[in-house]
Amino acid sequence: MTTQRLPFPVPDERAHYFVGQYADMHDLVEDLVVPAGVPEAAATILRTARELLRQSYYCYEFSTVAVMHSLIAVEIVLRDRIPGAGKKQLHQLIKQGADTGILTARQAEYLDDGRKIRNGMAHGKTTHAAMPPAMAVPMVTTSFTVL
Repeated sequence: MTTQRLPFPVPDERAHYFVGQYADMHDLVEDLVVPAGVPEAAATILRTARELLRQSYYCYEFSTVAVMHSLIAVEIVLRDRIPGAGKKQLHQLIKQGADTGILTARQAEYLDDGRKIRNGMAHGKTTHAAMPPAMAVPMVTTSFTVL
């Protein structure tokens, strides 16, 4: 059996379009603090999404994964907070959240955009989508803010 040794991470060449060095990634995510009272299942997912954004410096596609991951946390909390959520699909939860004032129109828009990307990847319609962190950060920030 052959052992493959992976190289240490190197910055993705696209990272320099949005930051100068890895330390600058902290500025992109420093406001992404998990709110008190968020169920632990959702809090863990949000922390992972934040770290994926930071690590997109090394793997650009992680920013897209961060958006997809943060939507899982949103879905957990919307199911908990929307009466009669049952097994409704995420797009229905987002619409109902906007209709009832749980979400602002802007939040619902960001979440729905992220949902479409997530669905495209989950169902094989979109592959290896690379979302620039400048687009991913507002979507993930929306997840943090909503919760």
